[in-house]
Parts: sequence; structure tokens; C-alpha cells
Amino acid sequence: MSFPRTSPYLLLFLIFTLLSCESRNKKEKNLQSKETVEANSNENKYRYQGEPLRAAIIGLTHDHVHWVWRRENFGDIEIVGIVEPNSELAKRYSKRYGYSMDIVFNSMEEMMEAVQPEAVMAFNDIYGHLEVVEYFAPKGIHIMVEKPLAVNLDHAKKMIALAKKHNVQLMTNYETSWYGSNYKAFDIVHKEEKIGDIRKIVFNTGHPGPIEIGCGKEFLAWLTDPKLNGAGALTDFGCYGANLATWFMKGETPLTVSCVTQHIKPDLYPNVEDDATIILTYPKTQVIIQASWNWSHSRKDMAVYGKHGYVLCKNGEDMELLEDEKAGPKLLKANPLVKGVHDPFAYFTKVIKEDLPMDSFGLSSMENNLVVMQILEAAKHASKTGQTVIWDDFFASN
Repeated sequence: MSFPRTSPYLLLFLIFTLLSCESRNKKEKNLQSKETVEANSNENKYRYQGEPLRAAIIGLTHDHVHWVWRRENFGDIEIVGIVEPNSELAKRYSKRYGYSMDIVFNSMEEMMEAVQPEAVMAFNDIYGHLEVVEYFAPKGIHIMVEKPLAVNLDHAKKMIALAKKHNVQLMTNYETSWYGSNYKAFDIVHKEEKIGDIRKIVFNTGHPGPIEIGCGKEFLAWLTDPKLNGAGALTDFGCYGANLATWFMKGETPLTVSCVTQHIKPDLYPNVEDDATIILTYPKTQVIIQASWNWSHSRKDMAVYGKHGYVLCKNGEDMELLEDEKAGPKLLKANPLVKGVHDPFAYFTKVIKEDLPMDSFGLSSMENNLVVMQILEAAKHASKTGQTVIWDDFFASN
């Protein structure tokens, strides 16, 4: 078999081209590698420059407490004490996360006498939030509680009054407060005005159920107790939508609150509802909060519909925006929040150490979370009575 002869010039050209391509590919790979390293390096460059906030944890029974131990060492907080009378639980977490049992105390009094923290973070049952504020606020100790603010409206009012009287910060933490997508959506609606005035907001929050997803036994013990949690799914996941809606509505309170709850799994949750749908009406807007322990998957998503478009937040970063129906929707990616205000602990530190102001109806503020507690209170009443609550009438007599 014979092969066609190839011009030596053509052969040289082909060799040169192949070598050039290989060299260019190597450069591109190196550049990509360098950019990746630099990006990762920039991502990890944040380290708090001041003295860390000396903080104590009150309670380990809320499963969200794992967030404290699983964040990077940014140098913004120093855990100086833990109050947890359940020694078995405290030892279990000590083995997992490596803290010394020397900083674990049985009571707030013992811990306070021993370590004198600047701030405390409550990860106990919600009913216990009031006790935390009653003890620490008069001592000038700043407080963060895990969502929601309180077990009921009466507790919330007492907590806020104490915080204001003693001039301490009282911050409420929600996972969704640190979603870049929610902030981008807020800007799209209010600053860029891309979808027109808000007409409807729909929140889908929850998961298949706390037992089904494997919540800790200590968490389950109070999460499914109507006294310690205030309700079931209504409290657990209804608060997310109430919090975000109050922010998007810039503190405006609804005209009416309706709520339907269901007990779909009484064999698993005999004492509390596992499904709640809350409807809030405003003069030109409707908000639907679908809080459930019966979803097929874990979710905290939001859809904001305007006069001529919508913005969807599918999770913390994935979004969809429609500005014009003819042009169709487009997918967006939200940037993470700026390091230093990217999670509750970094933010709490800046609020206390650097006097970073909270927006009046920002997601963590007392003003916002008082409205959240009013919404939940009205929703529980509406569910119990089967009647829509008229906001002004209900709170005029309560």
C-alpha cells in the first residue's frame, strides 16, 4: 500500500500548529488554575481584624447550632462558654467538634460568673428565649436568638421591651437572611424596578418532616411540643415567609391574615400540625406562605410577581427573572454576600463591635420580627377559629 506524498512545508506547518495549540492550551490551563487559586484565596482572605466577640452559647438542643462549629475560623467570634444541662449532649458535641468540657456549664448563672461574655447566642427551645433575655439584657449582654424571635407575641413584646430598656442588641437569625438570591431579588424589585409593583409573593418552605430527615432527638423533643415551639410547621417554617414578606413590604403590616393547618401525619406528630398555609392580604398585594413538613424535598424558595414580570429565588444563588413575557425568562446567579456580613456570627460581631446599624425592618431586626410574631399569632388564631383575622381589629383588642 502506498501513501500520498506530503509537502515538507505542509508537514512543518502542521507540526508548528500542533505545538502552538498545545502551548496555548497549557497557558489557558495555567491561567484557569491561577484564577481558581486566586478566587479561592480571595474567598478565604477574610479574617476579622479586631478583637473577637466573646460569646456564649445558650443551649445545644437546636440543630442549627451545628452552624457555629462548621464555619471557618474567621476570628470574629470566640466561644467562651456553653450553657447546657444535658451533659450527654454536651459531651457528644465536644467529641465531634473538639471544644473543652471546661467551658460547659449547667446554668446561665454559673457561666456568667465564670466567663463574663459580651454576647450570648440562644440555641435552646423557643419558649426559653424569654428567660435568656430576662437574665442577660439587664446585665448589658447582647443577644442573638435562632428563629423565630419568640414562642408567642406576649413573649416577643416582653423581650423587645427589655432589650430597649437596657440598650442591648436583640437579633433574630434565619438561614434565609444569608441567601444572596434574596438580596438580589430585593434590589431587582425595589432598586432596579424591573418587574413593577409587587402583586403576589409565594413562599414554599419546609422539608419531608423533622423525623423523616433525621433531626436530633433533643431537637425533636421540643420542636414537636406545642408549648415549647408554639406550634408545629406553622412556627417552624411559617416564620421564614413572614420575615421575608415583611422585609419586601418594607414593614407594612397586612390587612388580613388567613390560615389553614392540617394534621397529615398524626402518627408521627400527634401534638402539632405538620402543614400550614398562611395568606396575607395588603392593599395591592397578596402573600402566600406554604409551610410544611410534607414536602417531597427540603426547600426554601420564593417567587415575587410584579405587574409585568417575576423573579424566582430557587435557593441561595439560583434565580430566574422575567421582565417581559415576549422576551421570556432568563436564568441568573446571585453572588454570595460580602465576607464579614455573610453569616449570622460575622454580622452579629459587626453589629456589636463596630456599631453596624440594622435596617429598621431588616431581616434580623426587632421591628421586623415583632411583625413576624404578630403574623404567626394571627395565623394560629385564624386556623383555630376558621375565620380570617382583620389585622387592626385583632391587634386593637390584643
